[in-house]
Amino acid sequence: MLFNQGTRGPQASQSPAALWSVSSDKLDGDKDDNSACLLSSEVVETGQMGRKGFIGSSVTVLSAALGLQPAWGTSVDPKTGIRLPDPGEIESSIPTDWSTEENPINSSDPASGSKSESNTQFARLDNTPDSIFYQDPRFVEHVDENAVKLVTEYISNSAIQPGRDTAVLDLCSSWTSHIDKNVAQKIPRIAGLGMNAKELESNPSLTEWIVQDLNQNPELSKYETESFDVVLCQLSIDYLTKPLQVLKEVGRILKPGGQVHIIFSNRLFLSKAVGLWTGGDDIDHAYYVSSYLHFCDGGFEAIKAKDLSTRKGGKDQRIIGDPMFVVTATKAKA
Repeated sequence: MLFNQGTRGPQASQSPAALWSVSSDKLDGDKDDNSACLLSSEVVETGQMGRKGFIGSSVTVLSAALGLQPAWGTSVDPKTGIRLPDPGEIESSIPTDWSTEENPINSSDPASGSKSESNTQFARLDNTPDSIFYQDPRFVEHVDENAVKLVTEYISNSAIQPGRDTAVLDLCSSWTSHIDKNVAQKIPRIAGLGMNAKELESNPSLTEWIVQDLNQNPELSKYETESFDVVLCQLSIDYLTKPLQVLKEVGRILKPGGQVHIIFSNRLFLSKAVGLWTGGDDIDHAYYVSSYLHFCDGGFEAIKAKDLSTRKGGKDQRIIGDPMFVVTATKAKA
């Protein structure tokens, strides 16, 4: 079985080597802006591809390209072929009793903080430096217009409560933070950390920004302990090769009672996403993100997930457009 969909826990994903064991002659050669990169060298060299290669995950791309059908479920993403969650499935994917859960991150994996060289879960097809991949600014959205609206409404109306001393960090930031301008004007500090200086300096919401590659340096040493009320991470958690270390730092810089909001979809840069992510579906992704937060030793509690997607009416309530989800957690009070 090529894709282990629907399984939770450490065995839910396959390594990129397993995911890409299919020969390239099984894919058609269409390379328009909305298609997947082909396999082999064309995928590995996507540092030159740019963000026009921003597409559904490797699981969804391969399953669609090979004509594979999802193992279960009736709702399928028309763009990617991946099985979509039914109403309530994302919310129920978060364990209610973490004492019975195993950490899906192998203890030998660098993401866990180990110094081991083993990196199967967080290996990527394109291992060239991220600084090369992101060196050219691209002022584009990576999800459709409706999804952008959903994210903006969620961040502006739910994630952030503007106040005289409110401080927000937009982690993995770019040219937009999806914060309504009227809300942003009421927030005295909105810091951005991202990979491209020109994108960051063009972000109208940011009051300050720094360039930092979290896959090279997961420490947020530029920020003081307990200095932020809210940390956002939008459409980027799937690219982090050391998510537990990054989120432990997020826990350090959040004020007690502060919240982190990790927003994701199944649209991504195929070549830069980690193996753990590309081996799962949306429900797996929610489980992985919640596990990152629980097992990172960041002092998080009240870990929850929410389906932000637009659904049509009627019996099936199928997702319309690009799916959007968020996992949130609160920094425990002393």
